[in-house]
Amino acid sequence: MADKYNEHGRKIPQPDPKNFLAPLAPESSVKKVIGIVSGKGGVGKSLVTSLMACKMRQRGYNVGILDADITGPSIPKSFGITGQLTVANEKLLVPRESETGIHIISANLVLEKETEPVIWRGPVVSGVIKQFWSEALWQDIDYMFVDMPPGTGDVPLTVFQSLPLAGIIIVTSPQELVSMIVAKAVNMAKKMNVPILGVVENMSYLECPHCGEKIPVFGESHLDETASEYGVNILARMPMNVETAKMVDQGKVEYVEAPWLDKAADCVEKA
Repeated sequence: MADKYNEHGRKIPQPDPKNFLAPLAPESSVKKVIGIVSGKGGVGKSLVTSLMACKMRQRGYNVGILDADITGPSIPKSFGITGQLTVANEKLLVPRESETGIHIISANLVLEKETEPVIWRGPVVSGVIKQFWSEALWQDIDYMFVDMPPGTGDVPLTVFQSLPLAGIIIVTSPQELVSMIVAKAVNMAKKMNVPILGVVENMSYLECPHCGEKIPVFGESHLDETASEYGVNILARMPMNVETAKMVDQGKVEYVEAPWLDKAADCVEKA
């Protein structure tokens, strides 16, 4: 963060970002936290979060997902997880475990019915995210992925300030808005002094099942120019895939083959 000075040329003391970090419970252990972010909604952030978690689990790591998209929690659905979280030692939330052993906490797992809307104000939502981090039993997690809410408002700011992010992955789509989406996420990360691992473009193309031609459904991508302009790496271009959508709807995201994210997984390992 750049130094600031008053009218007398004296340096203005800046708050230490580490002072805002929420503590983990003594019983918990999380080595690296990776945020999955976007400047707007509807670009497939939750899908990327789920698939990245699966990738790292396939590589033998202990993986957790903190679903910080409190008002639009879709992670449990992708993994076929229902029901409510339990409590350990009368104080700590116990993450639900997926079929392959991924530990998950989401707002949908604390509601009596998963179809209930979450009608909470910003400060309440921010408090819940801190609880999911500080008041949960995260045991020996090598990589935690945080599915962040879209935009750059109150709740994303809480994640940036409260969790020790080792880096973020920005999710975009091919539309003309991509430059603005990336710019918002890049600028926020820079202001919060959080490393940017790179960009994943979702819905990049549709592959013809007959000839293999890649069809740019949303028009030609501008990702190369945007990545160059903001100095970020392109980690993946994800296709629109009927089978992937079907398996996610069936709660079988763990069994989706996603070779397009291998480079992104390599980058996360080095974070």
